[in-house]
Amino acid sequence: MKFIIAILIFSVIILFHELGHFLFAKRAGIRVNEFCMGLGPTLFGVQKGETFYSIKLLPFGGACMMEGEDADSSDDASFGKKSVWARISVVAAGPVFNFILAYVMAFVLISFMGVDTPLITSVTNGSPAQEAGIKEGDVIVKMNRKPIHFFREVSMYGMFYEGDPVKITYERDGQRHTAELTPAYNEKTGRYVLGLGSRSELARKKGNVLSNLKYGVYEIKYWIWTTLQSLKMLGTGKVSPNEMSGPVGIVKTIGDTYEASRSDGYFYVFLNMLNFSILLSANLGVMNLLPLPALDGGRLVFLLLEAVRRKKVDPEKEGMVHFVGIVILMGIMVLVMFNDIRKLFI
Repeated sequence: MKFIIAILIFSVIILFHELGHFLFAKRAGIRVNEFCMGLGPTLFGVQKGETFYSIKLLPFGGACMMEGEDADSSDDASFGKKSVWARISVVAAGPVFNFILAYVMAFVLISFMGVDTPLITSVTNGSPAQEAGIKEGDVIVKMNRKPIHFFREVSMYGMFYEGDPVKITYERDGQRHTAELTPAYNEKTGRYVLGLGSRSELARKKGNVLSNLKYGVYEIKYWIWTTLQSLKMLGTGKVSPNEMSGPVGIVKTIGDTYEASRSDGYFYVFLNMLNFSILLSANLGVMNLLPLPALDGGRLVFLLLEAVRRKKVDPEKEGMVHFVGIVILMGIMVLVMFNDIRKLFI
């Protein structure tokens, strides 16, 4: 059951991504030759108008195949024949739809669960926070220049900027105060800490529809920020590539989460899977916008160059760049998958 749930989550998120491309391609007058669910050989399909809708053998994601997307075409309805801004909208629509899906799911989750407000419910004796005068009942609103809306942002900030001094802005009795804190090294945990704690049952708050809509935006911003900071740590060597997870690792994590929450009832299984889906959808949106060859972000770079130069980049050169990008990405995926499989036996 847990593997079926993992496949469904992956499929819905990727299919929604491809739906963004599909709808904006139709809007731009680009012919979509095939829109499919899954990958590999076709199990079932139906031709409706100019598009062949199909279900593939492998239940992973889907694809939107447009006329002239990866090859020259003289058809007036081909991708390359449309204006550069129309093509930009089609390429950008996939990641944007991932953010939209993540936002809708975040709104649903927050409506059920409320939000983990950055309310301080405990301060460790002798900690930097206590020495700076922070007390129980204070609400953190900013760490350096970063606005804080959830307590988990406090923990994540400490992880991404481990050991760095931080200026904390907090509210007490409606008044704002600031404090300069230098994290202290905790030998027991092996981490730098500020000494701030928050109990979910005291800090979690439910709001009305309008506040839930607002916090849905904050939720997406949180996951985008987390993804970008994680990539930064990977790029600077603060995180080892061995800590990366691909589809195999993600499926295992989804399965472990499913097993752990099943004893609490299927409603909590649903909420945990929803939370995981928000993370994955926002993550896919960010990753696809990275300016790397073969990704949507890489294609957008060439389209923006065309918009600035008012002249198309040589299709053969662009195609070669994307081909090299695909080869590199496939190599990375194989390495990550090998690492995921290795972890299963450790």
